[in-house]
Amino acid sequence: LQFPHSGWVIEDGILKVQAAGGGGDIVTIQQFSEFDLSLEFMLTPAANSGIKYFVKPGTFFGLEYQLLDDELHPDAREGVGGNRTLASLYDLIPAENRMILPIGEWNMARIVVKGNHIEHWLNGSKVVDFERSSQIFRALVAKSKYRQIENFGLHPRGHILLQDHGDTVYF
Repeated sequence: LQFPHSGWVIEDGILKVQAAGGGGDIVTIQQFSEFDLSLEFMLTPAANSGIKYFVKPGTFFGLEYQLLDDELHPDAREGVGGNRTLASLYDLIPAENRMILPIGEWNMARIVVKGNHIEHWLNGSKVVDFERSSQIFRALVAKSKYRQIENFGLHPRGHILLQDHGDTVYF
């Protein structure tokens, strides 16, 4: 992992991005094409962060499992049909049938990538399921904030990133 010099701390085995830490994102050195990633996260009130994957080298652009306090953060009301809410594929596909534990409690995120098939899971339930090479996916990207990024989300491999968005989040 590429670990920032500031903004993140490890305390009692818990990784914490500090509010207004300004340290930057944690990024894997290795790139991945298929993976099954599970991790626990705990949000603080109004927190915003994300787990990005298929991040193009040298950028912070990639598909994103949104980590967000849907009740207090304004991003939850932006976007289309809830596509910026917790566990959604940020700005593209809203998560459905979510069982969210309250802010301040641990939730479990899981991202499964097999070929072009991707799933987001939240607390043991599949909440997003898509094919990243499909015409539907391409149409969603064309209507999103990523429309100007060539081949967004379609690179054969990429980094995985834990986002420092300026809010306290625990992993």
